[in-house]
Amino acid sequence: MPRIALTTRLPVRPEIAFAACLDVEAHTRSMGATEQAIGGVTTGQLGPGDTVTWRARHFGLAWRMTAQITEYERPRRFVDEQVSGPFHLWRHEHVFTPDPRDRTATTMRDVVDFDAPVGVAGSVVATLVLRPYLQRLIQRRNTFLAHWLGTR
Repeated sequence: MPRIALTTRLPVRPEIAFAACLDVEAHTRSMGATEQAIGGVTTGQLGPGDTVTWRARHFGLAWRMTAQITEYERPRRFVDEQVSGPFHLWRHEHVFTPDPRDRTATTMRDVVDFDAPVGVAGSVVATLVLRPYLQRLIQRRNTFLAHWLGTR
């Protein structure tokens, strides 16, 4: 099963970073025109047990994915998991720790475990195509968050 693990420094305290990562509009802005919230919580902040359905366009195809906040430990970590959508498995853990060099900043760690449907062929596509694509997508979101939070 492919895994993506990224670490990003955000210029705000963990509680602010945590809230920003649960903000539906911030996610939408970070994805540009590729993703839009169309069901569940579509504005404001997600909380424990909340779901959001995203309509997205990736690889020239339209997708829908509903994710649920399945673990929630404010302001330290939360997990969102696919309830329905294109993946066989999607689990995204977000962990927030104070930056040891700067108490006003946060080290955010994203760990995404995912797998594509269609057995062995799907696993090959997930590893060779989806993993690098999704890693760039998450890095783009994190770069947006770092900039957005630093200018607020």
